[in-house]
Amino acid sequence: MNLMLMGLPGAGKGTQAEKIVDKYHVIHISTGDMFREAMANKTAVGLKAKSFIDQGELVPDEVTNQIVQERLAQSDVNEAGYMLDGFPRNLAQAEALDQINASLNKKLDAVIDIDVDPKLLVERLSGRFICRKCGATYHKLYNPPKVKDTCDRCGSHDFYQREDDQPKTVKNRLDVNIKMNTPLIDYYQKAGVLKRVDGAQEIDQVFAQIDAFLSEIN
Repeated sequence: MNLMLMGLPGAGKGTQAEKIVDKYHVIHISTGDMFREAMANKTAVGLKAKSFIDQGELVPDEVTNQIVQERLAQSDVNEAGYMLDGFPRNLAQAEALDQINASLNKKLDAVIDIDVDPKLLVERLSGRFICRKCGATYHKLYNPPKVKDTCDRCGSHDFYQREDDQPKTVKNRLDVNIKMNTPLIDYYQKAGVLKRVDGAQEIDQVFAQIDAFLSEIN
C-alpha cells in the first residue's frame, strides 16, 4: 500500500503517521529523512542536494525528484509500501511522483488529508507560553498552570511567548501552507485518491476514520 499524508501544521500528522505505521507497517518517508539518507550514503544526487543545502539554497525540484525515485526504489519500500510526508509540495512534484511510480511499477493508493479549520489550528499552535524564570512550558488550552498565572515549577508569574508561537506568525505560516496545499488537494481529488479526514476530532477518532479508508484498499 502506497500513501501520501497531508495536513496543515498542527493538524496532527505526526501522531497519525505513527498510528498508520504501527498498524499497516508501511515505510514512513519524510522529505528530511530522504535528504539525510541520500547525503549520508553520498549518492550522486545526495551530494548534489548537499551542495545547495550548504549554500542555504532550496534544493531544486529535479534533484528532490531524483532523491524520491532513489528512495522509492529501495527494497524495504518494495516489500512494505510507503507513506510520503512532505512530498510532493507542488504540482510539478506531484506530476513527477506519477512518473516515478509508473517507472517503478507502483501506484499511489490514497492521499490522506487531515483537515482542520485554520482558526482552530491558530488556537492550537499559538497557545504555548513559557515561564521566563525556569523555562517550564504550558499551553493555554491543553496544559495550563494549575493555578492561573503561576508557574507550577517555580511559582513565578512572569511568562512569555516565543515569536514562532504568536498568533500573527502562526497565521502567516498557515496561510503559506494553505496556498501550497490547495492545488495538490484539487489534483488528487480529480485523480480520485483523496481521502479527507476530520482532524478536529479526538486522536483515536481521527485514526478510526483513516483506518476505515485504508482497510478498504489494503
